[in-house]
Amino acid sequence: MNRPSPLLLDSVAVAMALLDVWAHWDIHEPLRMACGLGAALALLLRRRHPLLTFFLTLPSVLLSDAVFACLAALYTLASLGRPRTLLVVGALAFAFSDITALPSANLDLTRKSALIAFGYSAATAAAAVFLGQLVQTRRDLSLRLAEISEARDHQQLLTAQAALAKERAQLAREMHDVVSHQVSLIAVRAGALQVGTGDPDTKEAAATIRRLSVQTLDELRHMVGVLRASGGNPTDLTPQPALTDIQRLADNCGIETELRMALPEGLPPTVQRAVYRTVQEALTNTRKHAPGATARIDLFQTNGSVHVRVTNTAPTQPPLPLPGAHHGLIGLRQRAELLGGTMTSGPTGDGGYEVRVVLPAEAAG
Repeated sequence: MNRPSPLLLDSVAVAMALLDVWAHWDIHEPLRMACGLGAALALLLRRRHPLLTFFLTLPSVLLSDAVFACLAALYTLASLGRPRTLLVVGALAFAFSDITALPSANLDLTRKSALIAFGYSAATAAAAVFLGQLVQTRRDLSLRLAEISEARDHQQLLTAQAALAKERAQLAREMHDVVSHQVSLIAVRAGALQVGTGDPDTKEAAATIRRLSVQTLDELRHMVGVLRASGGNPTDLTPQPALTDIQRLADNCGIETELRMALPEGLPPTVQRAVYRTVQEALTNTRKHAPGATARIDLFQTNGSVHVRVTNTAPTQPPLPLPGAHHGLIGLRQRAELLGGTMTSGPTGDGGYEVRVVLPAEAAG
């Protein structure tokens, strides 16, 4: 369902405000009519400058009976999530302005009629505020539901990749146990035949068999390494991520991120993949569990060790429970330990969270 464009909504609001002015038109009171017209035109600024628009429309309530423009400005102020104290003050200002008749102000709330009029005006302003807050809450809820749906899809993808990695590891073990053992025997027997025979043709055939067997073993080891690799694409074998991909990861993670990378070139591929996966998992957790937070990534090498530190600030929005198997940090710790490193994580003093990984720079590639 297509939503109306903001320009169309603003045009309707201005038209309604002008209709309100026309309904209370009095040619003998030009100042009041000018305030009403000015308030109607001020609604064109309500999206960019909602607070200023409210102040510009308030004189129309104070000097005339055209109140629609001010109510529309108050609704816009509430729909953009302004502090509730400001909204209460705005509603009270509307109510006092509505029951005050300038230039001869006659406000006496001790009178029953004045008190009833004030209550009616305050209720009208409160209705505009509540409607704006309802729209703002609905907008936030839609965004959070979209984030939950995205997180669920991402978790399903990770689950599928984990299942694929498990199957690859199982297949790799079977290939290693069955095929490589038989091919090794063929290579050994061919080598023995090559040394023990005196026939040139037999010696050449044995050498060929041994050479092909060794080549087959090399290719088999390469295939086993591919099958054991984690994080692969389920459909094709794409190149594994490296340090050069971290900047693109930070730019496209969906949160405000500061990257400081001071790592030398030529690090082993396994270390580069571990650094990338650590940053990826930390940013994913920040987006899921700390809405509105910013992240900082520090990558550097000291004393022969590669340090990865990803820190996020405290969330600016209340986090919602998101689906997850809670295996991300466990996987990072296992990856770091396999490379001879360490991984620690925990909350920071300012309400944020930090993930720190230390890896030996000369880990086996």
